[in-house]
Amino acid sequence: MTQVLLVDDDQELCELLSTWLQHDGFVVQARHSCQAALAALSEGLSPEVLVLDVMLPDGNGLELLKTLRQRQHNTPVIMLSARGEPLDRILGLELGADDYLPKPCDPRELSARLKAILRRSQAALEPAATANPSVGDLTLLTKRGLALVREQEVELTPTESDLLAALLQEPGAVISKEDLSQQVLGKRLLPYDRSLDVHISNLRKKLGPSADGQPRLQAVRGRGYRYLA
Repeated sequence: MTQVLLVDDDQELCELLSTWLQHDGFVVQARHSCQAALAALSEGLSPEVLVLDVMLPDGNGLELLKTLRQRQHNTPVIMLSARGEPLDRILGLELGADDYLPKPCDPRELSARLKAILRRSQAALEPAATANPSVGDLTLLTKRGLALVREQEVELTPTESDLLAALLQEPGAVISKEDLSQQVLGKRLLPYDRSLDVHISNLRKKLGPSADGQPRLQAVRGRGYRYLA
């Protein structure tokens, strides 16, 4: 069964979400502060997915996410926020969150988002996805969630790895934002949803320019994105 670490100081909401997710086949561990979450992870808790609230009593969930990514915790993360501010959502994605939901959230939607993330993570482990696609000086090590750029290892989040894999399927070919959103994020692209753009921006920064100084990931106005071969 899939283990989820839910970090939220609203204990009533935790009970509601935990009950629903457990009925849907998840094992849920709830913690109510940043320190409690870090302690659980340090003591050996290894969830397949983390669900983090932005506002916590002893800190900010975004700072917790930043700390986890700095410590090379590449577990998929869904952020929750009652404020619903676009800046919170963008910052969370820039820090390495895989998805974002406003509070109060529908337990059914959270469950669906968790399952979508797990499907993407599992797909990366399938034999067909272990070919380690390579273009020029870049190789994607699919199972390890790493890119080799000029023989240097670059850590990727699961979403970044999936996004790069999709673009490397046909180097040079433009893939529409709609297709990338469905294939990588598991959701329909909505107006004003910049989550895909933020993931692309993060990936572009991590990979750096190609040998000729050009960005590896190119936006084609009105069409989508492509990896420049």
